[in-house]
Amino acid sequence: MAFTLYSLLQASLLIVNAVAVLHEERFLRHVGWGSDQGIGGFGEEPGIKAQLTNLIRSIRTVMRGKGTIFTVIIMIMMIIIT
Repeated sequence: MAFTLYSLLQASLLIVNAVAVLHEERFLRHVGWGSDQGIGGFGEEPGIKAQLTNLIRSIRTVMRGKGTIFTVIIMIMMIIIT
């Protein structure tokens, strides 16, 4: 199995899909990464935990519809290639 651009694209798509399906109330809140966790005061730099929570929330928002389309395209390409 060679390391190609296609395999890199496929792996990144799987990781983004894994992040996109994380449910905030079912999983993230139980490990302490809910939306109400890590709220800082005015003028304070957000910590790593708050930045990662915002990144997860952003990925879930952006990839809600587009992620399905990309996944279907990659799956069709896999079926055609193999």
